[in-house]
Amino acid sequence: MSTTNPNETPHDKDGLYRPDLNPCIAVIVGTRPGIVMLGPVIKELERRAIDHFVIHTGQHYSPNMDAQFFADIALSAPQYRIDGTAAHTTHGAQTAHMLSGIEDILLQARPRMVLVGGDANSNLAGALAARKLGMTLGHVEAGERSFDWSMPEEHNRRMIDHISDYLFVTGENAVGNLEREGVQGAIVRSGNPIVDASREFSRLALARPNIEEHLGVADRRYAILTMHRQENVDNPERLQGALQGVSDAAVALGIPTLFFVHPRTQKRLEEFSLLDWLHDCPGIELREPAGYLDFLAYVARSALIFTDSGGVQQEACIHGINCVTLRDNTEWVETIDIGANRLAGCEPMAIVDAAKDASATTCKWEVPFGDGHAAARIVDCAVEVLK
Repeated sequence: MSTTNPNETPHDKDGLYRPDLNPCIAVIVGTRPGIVMLGPVIKELERRAIDHFVIHTGQHYSPNMDAQFFADIALSAPQYRIDGTAAHTTHGAQTAHMLSGIEDILLQARPRMVLVGGDANSNLAGALAARKLGMTLGHVEAGERSFDWSMPEEHNRRMIDHISDYLFVTGENAVGNLEREGVQGAIVRSGNPIVDASREFSRLALARPNIEEHLGVADRRYAILTMHRQENVDNPERLQGALQGVSDAAVALGIPTLFFVHPRTQKRLEEFSLLDWLHDCPGIELREPAGYLDFLAYVARSALIFTDSGGVQQEACIHGINCVTLRDNTEWVETIDIGANRLAGCEPMAIVDAAKDASATTCKWEVPFGDGHAAARIVDCAVEVLK
């Protein structure tokens, strides 16, 4: 690392001398969807031998599951990990803890560019740290909007977009949102690396031997359910309404629904005394959370998906599976426009109607998230920043 010239430009109060930042890239991850999204970018950086490092914020972290997850998608362990994040249960405390930890690492490593992806608290913390230190900030999956101000993710994605230097967008809808808001950064039409990841990893998942025996269900003879959103699972009426609707839909369609129960959802089911009731609901089979490759295999072979997850909405669309979204809005409006997705909220009859409509619809659409080469475009831009 070169030394600064005090006669040319003084150090800022944080100790950084801007032209003396190192020609390397920091990639910040912290949740499973974020790791999946940025996985292809990290692999592209490795393929081109571009100097980079990965910071894991610890937002979603289980030592055993985390190590297996990185191994499943063939990613090296992160060079940096922030401990203690999971102990903070409020948004403010969690974000502040990650912000402080990320800042310490960035001050030590001094990268010229920082990449974040998505709308989790990890990304907001990383974006704020990079912005305050004057490092070039890139936001992958920029410009998506649910227009639901009650969602923490909506707060995060808007703030990140307005402090980013490069906004890597999935499609034209995101471009329109950013232009209307008058963002400062450069809008880059990269596509979404979730397409790169989902296609690559699903091939690996489905190529494993005895896959049908391993999954334990016949091809296209089951549905999938995931629920984890705060606005749904922390509200007992919405949670029970959604589960009742999925149960009724499963019975009406004559297919079992595999419910992969998120830890947050499991906790709420126990708190709201809904577990015994749920066990008596016909058509729903409770499952432990699946590993990423297993979950992709389940998605690719399913007949229908019920979810409140933005990432699962995308994966359903990418793999040509009809989706019923258990929310009143979605940031992925493209999936609604092409007929791949239906908004049903948490009202039982609306869920049944949406499921019947989805099951009667042919799954033929063009994936609106890009062509599977987003990671290469993002890294092309990063290379220019490093010059």
